[in-house]
Amino acid sequence: MSTQAGQVFSREALEQVLKRRFFYAPSFEIYGGVSGFYDFGPPGCALQSNLIDVWRKHFILEEDMLEVDCTCLTPYEVLKTSGHVDKFADWMCKDLKTGEIFRADHLVEEVLEARLKGDKAARGIKEEVKEEDEDKKKRKKKVKEIKNVKLDDEVVAEYENILAQIDNYDGPALGELIAKYDITNPTTGGKLEPPVEFNLMFETAIGPSGNLKGYLRPETAQGQFLNFGKLLDYNNEKMPFASASIGRSFRNEIAPRSGLLRVREFIQAEIEHFVDPENKKHPRFVEVKDVKLNFLPSHVQESGHTETVEKSIGDAVAEGMVDNETLGYFIARIALYLASIGIDPKRTRFRQHMANEMAHYASDCWDAELHTSYGWIEAIGCADRSAYDLSVHAARTNEKLVVREPLPEPKTVERWECEIQKKKFGPKFRKDAGTVEKWLTSRTECELEDLAQELKSSGKITADVPEVGQVEIDSDLVSIDKVTRTEHIREYTPNVIEPSFGIGRILYSLFEHSFYTRENDADRGVLSLPPLVAPTKVLVVPLSNAAELKPITQKVSAYIRKQKLPFKVDDSSASIGKRYARNDELGTPFGITIDFDSVKDDSVTLRDRDTTKQVRGTFEDVVDAIKAMTYDGVSWDDATKNLKVFEGQTGE
Repeated sequence: MSTQAGQVFSREALEQVLKRRFFYAPSFEIYGGVSGFYDFGPPGCALQSNLIDVWRKHFILEEDMLEVDCTCLTPYEVLKTSGHVDKFADWMCKDLKTGEIFRADHLVEEVLEARLKGDKAARGIKEEVKEEDEDKKKRKKKVKEIKNVKLDDEVVAEYENILAQIDNYDGPALGELIAKYDITNPTTGGKLEPPVEFNLMFETAIGPSGNLKGYLRPETAQGQFLNFGKLLDYNNEKMPFASASIGRSFRNEIAPRSGLLRVREFIQAEIEHFVDPENKKHPRFVEVKDVKLNFLPSHVQESGHTETVEKSIGDAVAEGMVDNETLGYFIARIALYLASIGIDPKRTRFRQHMANEMAHYASDCWDAELHTSYGWIEAIGCADRSAYDLSVHAARTNEKLVVREPLPEPKTVERWECEIQKKKFGPKFRKDAGTVEKWLTSRTECELEDLAQELKSSGKITADVPEVGQVEIDSDLVSIDKVTRTEHIREYTPNVIEPSFGIGRILYSLFEHSFYTRENDADRGVLSLPPLVAPTKVLVVPLSNAAELKPITQKVSAYIRKQKLPFKVDDSSASIGKRYARNDELGTPFGITIDFDSVKDDSVTLRDRDTTKQVRGTFEDVVDAIKAMTYDGVSWDDATKNLKVFEGQTGE
């Protein structure tokens, strides 16, 4: 893996820079730390804020979205209805002797990858050198048993097939793989229990009585769904529209690892685009139809391969590979956002969910995956969630989370309807009457047709009603008939297209995609962050501590401050080369050198971080050039064309 031609990426070198410059660090470190939690230092805070600021402008402002900020604490009933209480889980397995816990899919993946590596070593196949996750190293102490062991070609093919679709396996299937391939605790060789589900939500109690059970939210989406009616009203009942939310989410990960890539508290940015299920075209799709992307479709993964297909999003939608225009539009917009903040498009792919990992209610889902030294990392999900979320919350609360639109012309429709004889129904079912009635009225057209036939043939309906049990509903209590009505209003539950961003994973991938070391000097690290997101845009460097340089330094600083450019002044006694070197590590893209000529004519030298090119001009012209390169995307050559090339030495 290289960040510059011919240069091998070093994760160790990057992590030393990130730690030394306090981009982020383990939380509670002086107490020994707790895995999965991190604190951000000044440059990390600034960089993260800049990523979010670009996200807000790219999506919320440009797409005219409605931003909401919802509470992090969520009552049990909300997450029970959404399915999180029952289904928001990963599979874990435990060492029978030591009690050590592993996430099952990660364990299978790591062991099979290690065996394939040992097979390649035995065959004399050289692999590209890369840094390894420290947690992986610890779990591979038994590598001697794997190293230099040649596998049968058939077994190699099986392993590669499994790894290509590792996300497609559920718990029982992972258990079968663990048993079939004799996967044990990599550290001790101990036998493992079959995988069991572990719910990832942090549980808590709301209020002093402890009777109201709740959770820290595992995502920011539910608050947007629950406020759909208010958002629709705010939008003057116009469809389609999108809401958005940026905030913290919490997941009690089984085995946090890989730094910011798997944590227990993180910032999430989510969009819920509400759309007519009968019309998923997007009015601005034409603007992105020619954007070319790398796709990894589900059928390729299921065949045991991981080769991507490059094509335009327009072709992907036209061919039906991507389900609809609105989903395709957001996939393209995601790619454009990532490129704008410095993510390498060549190390970005969109992987389609396979059948077993696709949510039962979703019609299509694609993950934006970013390549790092840890492999391909899911950073963003983009799913068509159909009408599931609004439907389940509406059914649970009896609130109509629907859109009502006047029809251009009245329409005659036939539908099955249920009429309840409430005078008899109430005394029959007493306290359960409301629950049984709700069960009847929430049946689909197909279910009502079946119930009508049952009622006609046997004179009663026998049903298993949740929270009540088995009941019999006689024909004198209810009638189910097909009726013809003329409608002037169309009522429907919107579908939802949901792009969901993990800001921390994007942030870490950006570190890897932008880091390199100076040629012939491995100790001089550089974070080549785009000016738009760099924590500090410009470093002001007086050539010396001479008193006569202080007034011009203050004058230049005051001007930069008025231009709203984030900047720092480094007037320390270190050489100018060292001062620039330590700010290259911080990703600062530009430097302004103030020397003794500056005192005479207000001229300064402008330095570019990546090329170390220098030009000279008045400090006003130099700052204008920096603003153009930072906020308007103007190239160095165009922004500095009216400045003079400077050949002086800076001690670099």
